[in-house]
Amino acid sequence: MHFHRFSHSCAQRDGAYGGGERRRHFGLFGARRRMFDQGDVRLVILKLISEKPSHGYEIIKAIEDRLGGAYAPSPGVVYPALTLLEEQGMIRVESTDGPRKLYAITPDGETLLERNRGLVDAIFGRIAEINARHGGGPAPQILRAMENLKLALRLRLSQGPLSAEQVAKISDILDAAAKGVEGS
Repeated sequence: MHFHRFSHSCAQRDGAYGGGERRRHFGLFGARRRMFDQGDVRLVILKLISEKPSHGYEIIKAIEDRLGGAYAPSPGVVYPALTLLEEQGMIRVESTDGPRKLYAITPDGETLLERNRGLVDAIFGRIAEINARHGGGPAPQILRAMENLKLALRLRLSQGPLSAEQVAKISDILDAAAKGVEGS
Protein backbone atom coordinates (compact mmCIF):
# COMPACT_ATOMS: atom_id res chain seq x y z
CA MET A 1 0.00 0.00 0.00
CA HIS A 2 1.70 3.14 -1.18
CA PHE A 3 -0.23 6.36 -0.80
CA HIS A 4 2.81 8.58 -0.87
CA ARG A 5 4.24 10.65 -3.68
CA PHE A 6 7.92 11.38 -3.47
CA SER A 7 9.24 14.87 -4.01
CA HIS A 8 12.53 16.68 -3.54
CA SER A 9 15.65 15.27 -1.93
CA CYS A 10 16.48 16.97 1.33
CA ALA A 11 19.66 15.45 2.73
CA GLN A 12 22.32 12.80 2.37
CA ARG A 13 22.38 10.10 5.00
CA ASP A 14 25.39 8.51 6.68
CA GLY A 15 24.20 4.96 7.04
CA ALA A 16 25.72 1.93 8.63
CA TYR A 17 23.90 -0.16 6.04
CA GLY A 18 23.89 1.62 2.73
CA GLY A 19 23.57 5.32 2.18
CA GLY A 20 20.93 7.05 0.19
CA GLU A 21 18.91 10.14 -0.03
CA ARG A 22 16.39 11.22 2.52
CA ARG A 23 13.24 12.38 0.89
CA ARG A 24 10.08 14.03 2.02
CA HIS A 25 6.77 12.85 0.79
CA PHE A 26 3.23 13.97 1.00
CA GLY A 27 0.31 11.70 1.66
CA LEU A 28 -2.81 11.41 3.76
CA PHE A 29 -1.10 12.85 6.83
CA GLY A 30 0.61 15.87 5.23
CA ALA A 31 4.34 16.51 4.84
CA ARG A 32 6.53 14.04 6.63
CA ARG A 33 9.70 12.04 6.44
CA ARG A 34 9.84 8.95 4.30
CA MET A 35 8.78 5.84 6.24
CA PHE A 36 12.15 4.10 5.83
CA ASP A 37 15.49 5.44 4.68
CA GLN A 38 17.29 3.46 2.01
CA GLY A 39 18.75 0.37 3.64
CA ASP A 40 16.39 0.55 6.63
CA VAL A 41 13.80 -1.64 4.94
CA ARG A 42 16.43 -4.35 4.44
CA LEU A 43 17.28 -4.23 8.13
CA VAL A 44 13.59 -4.38 9.05
CA ILE A 45 13.09 -7.40 6.80
CA LEU A 46 16.23 -9.06 8.16
CA LYS A 47 15.11 -8.50 11.75
CA LEU A 48 11.63 -9.90 11.05
CA ILE A 49 13.11 -12.97 9.37
CA SER A 50 15.46 -13.44 12.34
CA GLU A 51 12.39 -13.63 14.59
CA LYS A 52 10.53 -16.07 12.33
CA PRO A 53 11.29 -17.47 8.86
CA SER A 54 8.74 -15.84 6.57
CA HIS A 55 7.37 -15.53 3.06
CA GLY A 56 7.41 -12.13 1.33
CA TYR A 57 3.70 -11.57 1.87
CA GLU A 58 4.07 -12.39 5.58
CA ILE A 59 6.79 -9.75 5.83
CA ILE A 60 4.55 -7.14 4.20
CA LYS A 61 1.74 -8.01 6.64
CA ALA A 62 4.11 -8.01 9.64
CA ILE A 63 5.35 -4.50 8.79
CA GLU A 64 1.78 -3.30 8.22
CA ASP A 65 0.63 -4.80 11.53
CA ARG A 66 3.58 -3.35 13.49
CA LEU A 67 2.78 0.08 12.07
CA GLY A 68 -0.85 -0.12 13.13
CA GLY A 69 -2.05 0.08 9.54
CA ALA A 70 -0.37 3.44 8.92
CA TYR A 71 1.83 1.98 6.17
CA ALA A 72 2.54 -1.26 4.35
CA PRO A 73 5.45 -1.60 1.96
CA SER A 74 4.57 -2.53 -1.58
CA PRO A 75 5.71 -5.84 -3.07
CA GLY A 76 7.92 -3.68 -5.33
CA VAL A 77 9.89 -2.68 -2.23
CA VAL A 78 9.93 -5.98 -0.32
CA TYR A 79 10.69 -8.54 -3.02
CA PRO A 80 13.73 -6.75 -4.49
CA ALA A 81 15.05 -6.29 -0.93
CA LEU A 82 14.61 -10.02 -0.32
CA THR A 83 16.46 -10.81 -3.54
CA LEU A 84 19.31 -8.48 -2.57
CA LEU A 85 19.55 -9.94 0.94
CA GLU A 86 19.65 -13.42 -0.54
CA GLU A 87 22.34 -12.45 -3.08
CA GLN A 88 24.38 -10.91 -0.25
CA GLY A 89 24.13 -14.14 1.75
CA MET A 90 22.14 -12.54 4.60
CA ILE A 91 19.13 -14.81 4.10
CA ARG A 92 18.51 -18.11 2.38
CA VAL A 93 15.49 -19.84 0.94
CA GLU A 94 14.57 -22.48 3.51
CA SER A 95 11.78 -24.02 1.47
CA THR A 96 9.47 -23.29 -1.42
CA ASP A 97 5.76 -23.87 -1.77
CA GLY A 98 5.02 -23.26 -5.42
CA PRO A 99 6.11 -19.70 -6.17
CA ARG A 100 6.30 -18.84 -2.44
CA LYS A 101 9.73 -18.90 -0.85
CA LEU A 102 10.23 -19.23 2.89
CA TYR A 103 13.24 -17.12 3.90
CA ALA A 104 15.46 -17.76 6.92
CA ILE A 105 18.37 -15.70 8.25
CA THR A 106 21.98 -16.88 7.80
CA PRO A 107 24.88 -16.44 10.23
CA ASP A 108 26.08 -13.49 8.09
CA GLY A 109 22.64 -11.94 8.45
CA GLU A 110 22.77 -12.39 12.23
CA THR A 111 26.22 -10.73 12.26
CA LEU A 112 24.90 -7.79 10.23
CA LEU A 113 22.00 -7.33 12.63
CA GLU A 114 24.35 -7.44 15.61
CA ARG A 115 26.71 -4.88 14.03
CA ASN A 116 23.75 -2.59 13.38
CA ARG A 117 21.88 -3.24 16.64
CA GLY A 118 21.62 0.48 17.53
CA LEU A 119 20.19 1.39 14.13
CA VAL A 120 17.80 -1.58 14.17
CA ASP A 121 16.62 -0.66 17.69
CA ALA A 122 16.07 2.94 16.56
CA ILE A 123 14.08 1.84 13.49
CA PHE A 124 11.87 -0.47 15.54
CA GLY A 125 11.48 2.29 18.14
CA ARG A 126 10.10 4.55 15.39
CA ILE A 127 7.82 1.72 14.27
CA ALA A 128 6.49 1.32 17.83
CA GLU A 129 5.85 5.09 18.08
CA ILE A 130 3.94 5.08 14.79
CA ASN A 131 1.93 2.07 15.92
CA ALA A 132 1.04 3.85 19.17
CA ARG A 133 -0.14 6.90 17.22
CA HIS A 134 -2.07 4.99 14.55
CA GLY A 135 -3.02 1.82 16.40
CA GLY A 136 -6.60 2.99 16.80
CA GLY A 137 -6.89 4.02 13.16
CA PRO A 138 -8.49 2.18 10.28
CA ALA A 139 -7.89 -1.57 10.19
CA PRO A 140 -4.84 -2.46 8.06
CA GLN A 141 -6.96 -4.88 6.05
CA ILE A 142 -9.32 -2.07 5.03
CA LEU A 143 -6.46 0.24 4.05
CA ARG A 144 -4.88 -2.57 2.00
CA ALA A 145 -8.19 -3.33 0.28
CA MET A 146 -8.69 0.38 -0.53
CA GLU A 147 -5.25 0.57 -2.08
CA ASN A 148 -5.86 -2.64 -4.05
CA LEU A 149 -9.06 -1.14 -5.45
CA LYS A 150 -7.32 2.10 -6.43
CA LEU A 151 -4.52 0.17 -8.11
CA ALA A 152 -6.98 -2.06 -9.99
CA LEU A 153 -8.83 1.02 -11.24
CA ARG A 154 -5.62 2.77 -12.28
CA LEU A 155 -4.40 -0.32 -14.14
CA ARG A 156 -7.74 -0.82 -15.90
CA LEU A 157 -8.04 2.84 -16.88
CA SER A 158 -4.47 2.89 -18.20
CA GLN A 159 -5.33 0.17 -20.74
CA GLY A 160 -7.07 2.65 -22.99
CA PRO A 161 -10.55 4.04 -23.53
CA LEU A 162 -13.48 2.17 -22.04
CA SER A 163 -16.66 1.34 -23.91
CA ALA A 164 -20.00 2.57 -22.56
CA GLU A 165 -20.72 -1.01 -21.42
CA GLN A 166 -17.40 -1.22 -19.53
CA VAL A 167 -18.00 2.16 -17.87
CA ALA A 168 -21.47 1.04 -16.74
CA LYS A 169 -20.15 -2.29 -15.40
CA ILE A 170 -17.30 -0.68 -13.43
CA SER A 171 -19.66 1.99 -12.06
CA ASP A 172 -22.13 -0.69 -10.95
CA ILE A 173 -19.36 -2.65 -9.20
CA LEU A 174 -18.15 0.48 -7.38
CA ASP A 175 -21.69 1.53 -6.42
CA ALA A 176 -22.42 -1.98 -5.07
CA ALA A 177 -19.21 -1.88 -3.03
CA ALA A 178 -20.13 1.53 -1.60
CA LYS A 179 -23.60 0.31 -0.64
CA GLY A 180 -22.09 -2.79 0.96
CA VAL A 181 -19.71 -0.67 3.05
CA GLU A 182 -22.51 1.70 4.12
CA GLY A 183 -24.64 -1.25 5.19
CA SER A 184 -21.91 -2.99 7.20
